[in-house]
Amino acid sequence: MYTVVTIATLITMALALVRAVLGPSVYDRVLAVNMFGTKTVLLLAVIAFLYGRPDFLDLALAYALINFIGVLAVLEFFRSRVERQQSEETRGS
Repeated sequence: MYTVVTIATLITMALALVRAVLGPSVYDRVLAVNMFGTKTVLLLAVIAFLYGRPDFLDLALAYALINFIGVLAVLEFFRSRVERQQSEETRGS
């Protein structure tokens, strides 16, 4: 049963990587990378349960926090870049 969950998680992680590479917009790619990180946390939790290693859950929580903060930082970077480009276009007109 848990091997099926692990295989399904790995398949969805592969699909997320495909979306991250092919995504039509930057926001689709960021969302795909966020989904990949979330699936990684899920995979770590399943592995922790299978091997009886509760310390892996601590790693999963730490990775979830890093993933969340990283996605927020990337989105803020792109938002500020778009705002800067719009202000330059306004000054240039």
